[in-house]
Amino acid sequence: MAKIPFGPTYTEMLHPETMDREVREQALTVKENNELDPINLFNITWKNASGNVSKIVLPKELTGTEANIVVLLGKYFPSGSHKVGPAYATLIEGCVDGDILPGEHTILGPSTGNFGIGVSYICNLMGYDAVVIMPDNMSKERYDRIRKYGAKLDLTPGTESDVILTLQRTYELKKDPKNRPLAQFELMPNYRFHRYVTGNSAIEAVRGIGNGRIACFTSAPGSAGTIAAGDQIKHAFPEAKVVALEPYECSTLADGGRGQHRIEGIGDKMCTLIHNINTTDFVALIPDDDAVRGLKVTQDGAKILAEMGVPKEQALALRDLFGVSGICNILGAIKMAHYLKLGPDDNVVTIATDGFDRYPSVLEDLEQRYLETEEFVLRRWARDIFTQMNTDNVFDFRSAKAKEQLYKQKEKDWLPFGYSQEYLNEMRKPDFWEKEYAKIEHYDQEIMRLRK
Repeated sequence: MAKIPFGPTYTEMLHPETMDREVREQALTVKENNELDPINLFNITWKNASGNVSKIVLPKELTGTEANIVVLLGKYFPSGSHKVGPAYATLIEGCVDGDILPGEHTILGPSTGNFGIGVSYICNLMGYDAVVIMPDNMSKERYDRIRKYGAKLDLTPGTESDVILTLQRTYELKKDPKNRPLAQFELMPNYRFHRYVTGNSAIEAVRGIGNGRIACFTSAPGSAGTIAAGDQIKHAFPEAKVVALEPYECSTLADGGRGQHRIEGIGDKMCTLIHNINTTDFVALIPDDDAVRGLKVTQDGAKILAEMGVPKEQALALRDLFGVSGICNILGAIKMAHYLKLGPDDNVVTIATDGFDRYPSVLEDLEQRYLETEEFVLRRWARDIFTQMNTDNVFDFRSAKAKEQLYKQKEKDWLPFGYSQEYLNEMRKPDFWEKEYAKIEHYDQEIMRLRK
């Protein structure tokens, strides 16, 4: 078997300009024409070739708010989603620790899609066999992408809201000592990647926009990795509010609700282990079909958006940038801008996890469910979903009593998987998270040493 290549450090993923110049140039050269070259590990970053964070500031004619809605764009990561970052971080930390050995271990990737795609991709580049465990009712494009990168699929019954079955299956498979799970819902590399790389990239993304600060960060927890960026945002801007978004149909964090929904990648009927409850200020609910219909508007409604005053080139530029969860995050950002009464100097940051390439079948399903999706329908959807966003279903979790509800939910979800009450109690302490975050320095040093 080929030698397992050691890719970038956390610092290099945040600051690719610190990489060896030849490595960076080579990585950029192969990014578009040879995605399976292992040098693509060094393209795991929010930065583009110019060294700027890949982002878009949404036109206010679309958002209906004076606040600046800044969206980081995950589609430009290798494999097409920012989930490749925590997949790599989890695998490389396992390699550094000696828990994952080339030629000996098969990698398990519990997922509802994007993390599984990331696991499949990273294992292809680093020479590991992989099995992705996911529900059997996700979009066809996700399964196709995983197979394309060479991983096997192990499908469990259900949809996005049945991810608990993928965890149970993963725990069953890991009884075989050759299997090593990259458990995104419970392993801290996911937290470290997003707090350090995504959080600091978000801080950089608002420079020169509004007052240059972040008033609010919105993210829909799937694994609760991305929302860890809020920890670093709060470190830089203590006044920033961190908001967890959920499907209205599956309001587990808000009130214990557990239903089926259509927003792939979020709303998994649990409070994930790596969710830092201490820094979550609000939970807001987004109807699942609003996210799907909103995707239809941004994908096929350029003419409608132009009628609303969005410059034509900006309307066309929105095509292909978002998936369903990205639209959910955007709608949550708009909702919170209204709820917090933010003005033109204020910035709300959110994340588009992936792009449209893995959702054509979702819009095909939309066409089948609605008798008409003509221009007059898109015009109504654009108004109702975007510009006339309401502030309903926002739950305040800043009090100790409210947070206790989330702590109890986490205990309910994770004690059955063998985590101790003592460990869960440690997670209530801010120091727990700071100690986990501080491990980045150790892993960076070890990656550099082993890469030589």
